[in-house]
Amino acid sequence: MREDTEEPLAANTTRERLDIRSRVLITFTFFSMFFGAANLIFPPFLGAQAGSATPLAAAGFIISAVGLPVLGVLAVSSAGGFEYLADRVSPKFAIVLALAIILTIGPCFAIPRTATTSFEMMVVPFTTGIPTWITQLIYSAVFFILSFLLAQRPEILSKTLGRFMGPLLLVMIAVLFVACLIIPHDAFPAPSGDYAQLQLSRGFLDGYQTMDLLAALYFGIVISANVRQMGITSVSQNRRETGYAGLGTGILLVAIYGALAFIGMVSGSITPVDPATDTGATVLTNLSHSAFGPVGTAFIGVIFVVACFNVCTGLISTCGTFFHSHFPTVAGRPVSYRVWSAIFAAFSFLVSNAGLNTIIKVSVPVLSALYPIAIVLVVLSLVHGVFSSRFPRVYFWAVLLAGIVSIVNCCAELIALLGVSFGWLDALVGAIPFNDLQIGWLIPAFIGVVVGVADSLARDRRRA
Repeated sequence: MREDTEEPLAANTTRERLDIRSRVLITFTFFSMFFGAANLIFPPFLGAQAGSATPLAAAGFIISAVGLPVLGVLAVSSAGGFEYLADRVSPKFAIVLALAIILTIGPCFAIPRTATTSFEMMVVPFTTGIPTWITQLIYSAVFFILSFLLAQRPEILSKTLGRFMGPLLLVMIAVLFVACLIIPHDAFPAPSGDYAQLQLSRGFLDGYQTMDLLAALYFGIVISANVRQMGITSVSQNRRETGYAGLGTGILLVAIYGALAFIGMVSGSITPVDPATDTGATVLTNLSHSAFGPVGTAFIGVIFVVACFNVCTGLISTCGTFFHSHFPTVAGRPVSYRVWSAIFAAFSFLVSNAGLNTIIKVSVPVLSALYPIAIVLVVLSLVHGVFSSRFPRVYFWAVLLAGIVSIVNCCAELIALLGVSFGWLDALVGAIPFNDLQIGWLIPAFIGVVVGVADSLARDRRRA
């Protein structure tokens, strides 16, 4: 496209509102920032397990995987950035939470998952005669070496791949969805595995796995800046345009997640999955092979490799930049961006060889600790102008009490993964109201708001 036709993107043009074309551009920018490999694998796995109860499970998934991230972007843009939002609790808390989020969406879970997901989609279906650990070791080594090298020049990847990967992924989903409408399959099975009961709450919890709310705490200010770059200088109109982009992105994601969940239902009715060993990648591979044979499996595998490679490079670059800016020296010695990015690539290589299923299982407790804290921050920020700013201590107390419950749950779940059980800890977790619905932090957060209001009023009286 010629540069002189890019009028909606002119930075020196002030406008009262964006036109339709500019809003579409912002919406697709927003969408492309969120939609990655994780967004592709979890809805099909949900559909394969939930079976006939998929609509209820998908509703819970959409609430946490679509609604919360959109609200997160609005909250961060209105606060002026994640640091300003988290600072309302305390400056030290802001640093600790930032580190926890960066490590979670980076080397501990999200970056290794890009290698394991693409490996299971592209390599596993065609190397059944070779021990998986050998092929995974070789594949992940090559994957992370190339990703590290390209992360030193991330702008090359975005220019060459970013323009067509999103549309290509959407075309793939559309092709699979149409295939599901045509190919014969048995009746949808009864819910099984993690979705045998409490499908709504389980879907809500699995929506955490996209990690999009945590990412939104960093994306919000980017979307707001893009809107400002298009000439919207009014703060109120900027928030309004960000809201329009969020609504458009939400509609896209709801439609795509619905299609992917339906794909999972059909795949599960053709080839049942084992929740203990299979993943969403397995669900998509089963369906593509049933519909198109080895060609379809290879096609999807290639798309996943490119998409995951793109995301991995971006995340290595993001984490390396964050740590280089916050920790330019360690023990008195300078640490360059290249060194930080190499550390994250090497660590992610080690974690990725644990396997996709293991990474997912371990990430669930960690995300269940971080998400309630993020949700409380987002909600309080959305009512900052009319409530939270008048009682600033609500941030500290609500996050503290919700965080205590979520961290206790996280510890209990991690201990359970090790096959260990402590009676007193199980009794404590079981005594928390609504904990079986994954919202045990809700009442403590509300109590924290009440305590925060009282604390704020008491401090005001002492100052007076």
